[in-house]
Amino acid sequence: MKLNEIRDNEGATHYKKRLGRGIGSGSGKTAGRGVKGQKARSGVAINGFEGGQMPLYRRLPKRGFKNPFTKKLNVVSLERIQKAVDAKKLDAKDVVTAESLVKAGVIRRVKDGVRLLSNGELKAKLSFDIAGASKAAVEKVEKAGGSVKLPERVATE
Repeated sequence: MKLNEIRDNEGATHYKKRLGRGIGSGSGKTAGRGVKGQKARSGVAINGFEGGQMPLYRRLPKRGFKNPFTKKLNVVSLERIQKAVDAKKLDAKDVVTAESLVKAGVIRRVKDGVRLLSNGELKAKLSFDIAGASKAAVEKVEKAGGSVKLPERVATE
């Protein structure tokens, strides 16, 4: 292969249709917009417009609530952690944090923290410093001889 032989795959590029360039082009005169009316003219924005009738999105009641303070946590199972320990990606002597899990390739990126779930078995004695854990996961970690350090909950009035 030479530099002068490099080209895109067949069908990889699409050329823009040139509209309104004479009757012989096949899309001249009205340029594929049909005849007259609002949609034939420029500056049309009629998504959701129902001709003056109350639109559907305003007829239906508002519903739901999006909590702005919710935390996006990485969910990790004990089974996944044990696999990382077995593969020697996690060191059993070090404290397991979100950053160490990223380094080991268990999670892709740190969001607002890590939550530990109890799926699978844990044989290694590990100490965790994470954002959250289920009760069953904490029990399994302590049964294996490890510990889980969670952030202190602040009581709100």
